[in-house]
Amino acid sequence: PNEQLQDKKITDFFDDEVLNSNFWLYWRTMFAFENWHSALEMKLYIQRYIHHIGGLPDFTALRFTKYNQYESMILPMVKYLESHNVQFHYGVQVANVEFDCSDPKHKLAKRIDVIRDGKKEAIDLTENDLVFITNGGCVENSSMGSQNTPAQFNTELKEGGGWDMWRKIAAQDPSFGHPDKFCHDPEQTNWMSATVETLDQKIIPYIKNICKRDPFTGHVVTGGIVTVKDSSWLMSWTINRQPQFRAQPKDHCLVWVYSLFTDKPGDYIKKPMKECTGKEITEEWLYHLGVPVEEIPELAEHSAVCVPTMMPYITAFFMPRTKGDRPDVIPDGCVNFAFLGQFAETPRDTVFTTEYSVRTAMEAVYGLLGVDRGVPEVWGSVYDVRELLDSSVKLMDGMSPLEIELPGPLNALKKPLLRVVKGTVVEKLLRDHNVIKDGMLD
Repeated sequence: PNEQLQDKKITDFFDDEVLNSNFWLYWRTMFAFENWHSALEMKLYIQRYIHHIGGLPDFTALRFTKYNQYESMILPMVKYLESHNVQFHYGVQVANVEFDCSDPKHKLAKRIDVIRDGKKEAIDLTENDLVFITNGGCVENSSMGSQNTPAQFNTELKEGGGWDMWRKIAAQDPSFGHPDKFCHDPEQTNWMSATVETLDQKIIPYIKNICKRDPFTGHVVTGGIVTVKDSSWLMSWTINRQPQFRAQPKDHCLVWVYSLFTDKPGDYIKKPMKECTGKEITEEWLYHLGVPVEEIPELAEHSAVCVPTMMPYITAFFMPRTKGDRPDVIPDGCVNFAFLGQFAETPRDTVFTTEYSVRTAMEAVYGLLGVDRGVPEVWGSVYDVRELLDSSVKLMDGMSPLEIELPGPLNALKKPLLRVVKGTVVEKLLRDHNVIKDGMLD
């Protein structure tokens, strides 16, 4: 039960048999889980995506936008909202939201403290104003390096950021969450990514050799991440449909590289990724791509340019938590405000997804405005016996659970129990999902 997974780490439930398996390598690099992350969130992930298990080995379960997500999703939304007279205030930071919680059944947001172009201002609120708060922030303090400069590992949380704002909000009422459960240790929540742009055709053959596709056909290239199993950084890389940006040169290829272990020396570059320039990250990637060692420096210098990005709090939402650490979307008694985003609480859905942000926003808007419309339910595959049977077989590479050797006399019970369902719709169901195979009922 979820209640027994509160404040528990993955390592509290799984030993080296799991943590050294291909499954865990695949799982952790696909979703960016670390061994010390939340066992509860891992369970939610398994439940959420159990119906996609069959499509994970060949990545048919994945879908991609044509261009990068900013140009494909964010920019169209901004243009749409602007066309409906929504105002965006750039250069403005929210330092705090002040509340009146003297009546637990009538909690009001009274004022927003902002920093506009370096100057402090306040926006007074009435009961008829609505405030939607994105508390915390997984990309806060992110920094970008360059081809010849490392990205800075900046962990100081300052006024005007999402974490400092949430701390000030949380201090005003217990129902507003506990931000320090998520942001207290950036050594446990960081990883790095890097964008490598090829400048000519010299690296392309090595890419083709691994993914068996030409990256310039306009189709999906890797289809998902390629993980380097023996990389000391636990490096993965992916190439989506090219071009990724509308203005990208047609003969350039954009590669996204990321690593979970930013504090360990590399295999070619003998220092941690967090200390590396873009060129050095490219060299490490080329080494694992199979480029001859003597060619690596030249290709990294003249055939590619790389921009590294350090994200100290990118997996903060995966840290072990308990009920109440994240505020409800609309905490009890709230009148004119709601929380949304990755650090608001909504049941069953999983963080680090666009769906989670959209779902909390829908719940916030529908709830505060009294919109009589249901928020789409999280796909119920975990309650669908067909999906559970299908995934059980696919998780074991096609082996039926009935083919597992059971201890002692339990094996002798298999056939008598199977004969009970022979000729029934239960037999058909089990056959449809390869739980019962030919010869099992003989």
